[in-house]
Amino acid sequence: MFDKVLIANRGEIACRVIKTARKLGVLTVAVYSDADQDALHVNMADEAIYLGASPARDSYLDIDKIINAAKQSGAKAVHPGYGFLSENADFCRRCAAENIVFIGPPTDAIVAMGSKSAAKQIMEKAGVPLVPGYHGDDQNPEIIRQSANDMGYPVLLKATAGGGGKGMRQVWSADEFDAALEAAKREALNGFGDDTMLVEKYLTQPRHIEIQVFCDSHGNAVYLFERDCSIQRRHQKVIEEAPAPGLSESLRQEMGEAAVRAAQAINYVGAGTVEFLLDSDGSFYFMEMNTRLQVEHPVTEMITGLDLVDWQLRVATGGRLPLAQHELHIRGHAIEARIYAEDPDNEFLPQTGTLHFLETPTESAHVRVDTGVRQGDEVSVYYDPMIAKLIVWDDDRNAALRRLESALSQYRIDGVINNIDFLRTISRHPAFIAADFDTGFIGKNEDSLISIAHQAATTALPLAALYLAITQQQAIQSRATASNDNNSPWNTAVNWRLNQVAAYELAIKLNGDTHIVSISAQENSPRSTFSLAYQDQHFTVSGSLKDRQLTATIDGHRLSVTVSSHNGAYCMFGAGPTAHFSVEQPDLGDNNQNHDLNQLVAPMNGTVVSHLVDPESAVTEGTPLMIMEAMKMEHTIRAPADGIVNAFYFQAGELVSGGDELIQFEVSQ
Repeated sequence: MFDKVLIANRGEIACRVIKTARKLGVLTVAVYSDADQDALHVNMADEAIYLGASPARDSYLDIDKIINAAKQSGAKAVHPGYGFLSENADFCRRCAAENIVFIGPPTDAIVAMGSKSAAKQIMEKAGVPLVPGYHGDDQNPEIIRQSANDMGYPVLLKATAGGGGKGMRQVWSADEFDAALEAAKREALNGFGDDTMLVEKYLTQPRHIEIQVFCDSHGNAVYLFERDCSIQRRHQKVIEEAPAPGLSESLRQEMGEAAVRAAQAINYVGAGTVEFLLDSDGSFYFMEMNTRLQVEHPVTEMITGLDLVDWQLRVATGGRLPLAQHELHIRGHAIEARIYAEDPDNEFLPQTGTLHFLETPTESAHVRVDTGVRQGDEVSVYYDPMIAKLIVWDDDRNAALRRLESALSQYRIDGVINNIDFLRTISRHPAFIAADFDTGFIGKNEDSLISIAHQAATTALPLAALYLAITQQQAIQSRATASNDNNSPWNTAVNWRLNQVAAYELAIKLNGDTHIVSISAQENSPRSTFSLAYQDQHFTVSGSLKDRQLTATIDGHRLSVTVSSHNGAYCMFGAGPTAHFSVEQPDLGDNNQNHDLNQLVAPMNGTVVSHLVDPESAVTEGTPLMIMEAMKMEHTIRAPADGIVNAFYFQAGELVSGGDELIQFEVSQ
């Protein structure tokens, strides 16, 4: 076994590798950028080496810096994690040249699978089924377009060097093809430095099934069963589970054996994943092979009881696979939900911000949290917006689903918009529960999945009002305690007024809607008790507040919620979907937060990629004007109406903050 391993990655996967290395008595070396100086993986490792500036190209993607860090630390092996340099053949070669063990497959295997076109040709020879498509070297757009026309639409454009949904576009008609090809090539070039494309027939109702394979350098190879990764948005996985619901044992074996043939065809060593599209008739087709550990590997670990990073380290030292195929068995069911800083209500755009409050479910044999962040950490614009992976396990799928919904309800984040409520909605969706889904599940059910943005006021408003009333009461009582005159009427919390009802009004903004609530305190009650009036509704509420925990009784209904506060904004957890509320301040004329059609603002923090029209151009509504990129994903800024682009305020390559005005736009009269 290695004495010391350098982890050429960051975030949750770096922390994940450190945990196994520590268990095996292996020392670890972390690397970090400016943005990650105080990151969790840096603090967990035995030592850490600074790489450079925050952009990945200046730090985590700089091969020379990684190699030098390994030499400086004396690490004899490098674990690449996933993403960054994990499937970079040049990095693998450099490691070999410097006598550093690359904990992954041989260079030739990475090269073979690094090009989707070349991979398809190899798989065809190995007898692995393929989706019809064009995988040729000639990148003349006319040839690619003609191939698409011959196959018939819809088709899927994919970057041959790509992954994670980047450089990928669905094309539904010939009219869309040229613009889609240009966008896919641009995104691929920006993300991978290679804009070579392939085009395939697009299956309209496939499931995304992937097989975990493992090979050693002694010719042994096994498959560790399958994962269903069909729940996706932007071609990126959101929920994964193992085993795949409804997959017969014979089909599982057929797909597993095909995956092993794929790995053996390229003399593979280590952990790898062969991805297939499974059609509704039971046919399956090779999609790609990821020559690394996958993000969703924990669900495989949960159903097999194995540590795949442990296996990686043992195989990399020249060891044999710990188990043969007949010794591997499926135990129960596991589901992984990816917690992202993204806005499901706004096209899943990535978000940035500080994690002011972070509370995770308690880990156990049934619940696992893989994360690389802590409360107070920053989600920056430089890296992938995944905050954590929540993995649950139980004896069967129904029990695992209950575990998932419960664990998601206990996962609480304030400070950055996230997808937790969206994931909870998926976990309760009848079609998901019935395993009646394909890769288009989110798009087909968008209205029912993204319909919880505004929680009913009758559920959350009394709790918000009670919380605000108690905090005001506590502040007054604290002031009275510190006062020289304990009998002063200003030191009472009953809102006494001469010849008036002892009540006051609050304008409470709850999930974007403002509600006027009348609050009056009831004296001489054992707990803080208030009468609330909202429109034609009246409530009697009482409760207590300790730290963040609000225990409340509303008209005899007792419940408990957690409330996080930061700079006058509050976030409530535990009473259904997350509720955001605040006290709305009077508009004195300086609170103009509404941008009219003449102002085009950045929807998130990011980088300007390119301008798509020239200044002074006359455009029609919906015309693409600018491309922004945030956390590796592109977003197009479009004309909100017919008008003229007077000026661009930011140039290509410049960083912008969410809310910055991007374009001076004049609406046609």
